[in-house]
Amino acid sequence: MSSPAPVVSVLLDPDWAAGSLVDDVRRGLGAKPLRLPPKWLYDDEGSRLFDLITRLPEYYPTEAERAILDLHGADIAAACDASTLVELGSGTSDKTRVLLDAFDATGRLRRFVPVDVSEATLRAAADMLDRRYPDVAIEAVVGDFTLHLGDLPGGDRRLVAFLGGTIGNLYVEERGAFLGALADSLEPGDWLLIGTDLVKSSDRLIAAYNDSQGVTSAFVANSLAVLNRELGADFDLDAYSYVPFWDAHMERMDLRLRSEAPQRVSIPGADLEVDLASGEEIRVEISTKFRPEGIRAELGAAGFEVEHIWTDPADDFALTLARLR
Repeated sequence: MSSPAPVVSVLLDPDWAAGSLVDDVRRGLGAKPLRLPPKWLYDDEGSRLFDLITRLPEYYPTEAERAILDLHGADIAAACDASTLVELGSGTSDKTRVLLDAFDATGRLRRFVPVDVSEATLRAAADMLDRRYPDVAIEAVVGDFTLHLGDLPGGDRRLVAFLGGTIGNLYVEERGAFLGALADSLEPGDWLLIGTDLVKSSDRLIAAYNDSQGVTSAFVANSLAVLNRELGADFDLDAYSYVPFWDAHMERMDLRLRSEAPQRVSIPGADLEVDLASGEEIRVEISTKFRPEGIRAELGAAGFEVEHIWTDPADDFALTLARLR
């Protein structure tokens, strides 16, 4: 018998994006050093550019993670007893279909819970998934995974998938807070599958984030275009240069925009004016790279016990399966 029609729960207030953007801009650009949260990179244009980035020859993480899912999806499904799969930041659920196929083949999968901030994207994905998996209940959640972990549907043994290396965009303290909140929202015995990019040569990392076609540069600069459009800011995009570098101490890529001249920027929608000196930088995104021992330590501190780590054939990327103690 087929499952019920997809359910879409909207947890975000209609004004969430506008209010959250203003708060983030005041906090990030109202103090020194200057920074913007990476979530504002992903408007329609930013999402289009990021999709291009994932197809660039220099950028390996997307295909490396997909290779792990292709090679080990069945192993992941066999290694845990979950009957509900939750995906944080699901988007179109493109890569997740490999995992869904593997879990569906076990006969245990009863429910899929995709979580994303985009209601339109989730509704389209839910309809597609309902047709592809007629015996699986689709319960989509329009929410922010930093705010709504406590609202995830319960009742079954759950596996939470957090793919794409997104955890690397969080600072150390943010990662600890996120993993702790996730553990609080789960029950002992529930599972976590987390994707992490691995430490490798700085030359390779810099090439991956500074592609020869300039797509990544345009993607990062688009964050200022978002502020111009949404908050009436007057950033001159031509007055900034893209500066990616490898922070060897923190083992992360650091993506910044550098002001090429002294300037004052007005952001009326946030009631803010920002003075930038020549050479001053705005940090837009970090992308932390991990070592297996570091993954185990951070998950262990939040109460998760690592059961298995799978990597792609080149050992570029890892998927880690952990269980909440």
